[in-house]
Amino acid sequence: MTGDMVAELRSDLPLLDVKLHIPAGHTVAVLGPNGAGKSTLMNMLAGLLQPTSGSIRVGDRELVSPRTYVPPHKRGIAMLSQQGMLFPHLTVKQNVAFAPAAAHLPRAEVRSRTTRWLDAVDAAELADRKPGQLSGGQSQRVALARALAADPDLLLLDEPFSALDVDVVHRVRSMLRRILQDRTRTTLLVTHDVADAVTLADSAIILGEGKVVAQGPVRELLASPANQFAAQLAGLNLISGRWSGGVVEAGGFAIAGMVDETPAAGASAMAAFSPRAVAVYRTPPSGSPRNVVKGVVAQVVPQGDLARVDCLVGDGVVTAAITWAAASELGLVADDEVALVIKATEVTVYAAR
Repeated sequence: MTGDMVAELRSDLPLLDVKLHIPAGHTVAVLGPNGAGKSTLMNMLAGLLQPTSGSIRVGDRELVSPRTYVPPHKRGIAMLSQQGMLFPHLTVKQNVAFAPAAAHLPRAEVRSRTTRWLDAVDAAELADRKPGQLSGGQSQRVALARALAADPDLLLLDEPFSALDVDVVHRVRSMLRRILQDRTRTTLLVTHDVADAVTLADSAIILGEGKVVAQGPVRELLASPANQFAAQLAGLNLISGRWSGGVVEAGGFAIAGMVDETPAAGASAMAAFSPRAVAVYRTPPSGSPRNVVKGVVAQVVPQGDLARVDCLVGDGVVTAAITWAAASELGLVADDEVALVIKATEVTVYAAR
């Protein structure tokens, strides 16, 4: 196993000023709203962007300093983004073998790594297919195998599940959790989904305007009242309540979700979900969605390409992120009464500690 990862990076454009110290073998979730600096951080660690000043060290290897700048392909760092970007002209097996072959490892070692990681991501039966013959979930599993076959000291995962269907995400997340448990590499995981942070990471950092605004163990960070404002800066909806009958009861409404660890009956519990898991309606929709709550619009403000709709619900606020086309069609203004539908499959429920 490689040593700790230590980075101190500063950039004027894009804005970034962070210090990180990650123990060897740990997985750290990176949370924050759009424009907080998450992708800038990942690209600088990978060597795709150059900082104005700073340093990066992984174990005893100095990758960036005032006198050193190691190019991306020599850093021992692998990055997997939203789109796996497999080489379309190569088979699955050839994609996974690419990095160890490019490192001029013995053929037996290349074959061994290729077989090992295809097995690890449950993709051995896909070995002879081309990327164009794969589903989205299959492509991302193969892309993960390709990244791991490089045997990186540092693995960077930049929203690796965001392009996948919800039912696929749970399977791929479970698979990745098994892989990360071997702790043979340090991992940074950028995500908007609190379920990724709770189930995969040892700790989390929250970025805001290019700086670390909070950090610590994931559950403590999200459950501590002192840090809930920081967690909301990360773009997360956090609902505190009591666990009762399979839901989190909170001030006149209830939220159901995916239970990471079942709380005791009556115990303090939290439901966490992204604003993108919230749909806004003028009247309750037909059908029988599990989570429908009444709210009152507090404000509608721009957030990147989306509209952020803050709604008063009970004693708190629930935020939805919807397209401007949807916001325009709804014609939302302050004090409008709305129905919020929160996708239960995108809500993570856990015991508050």
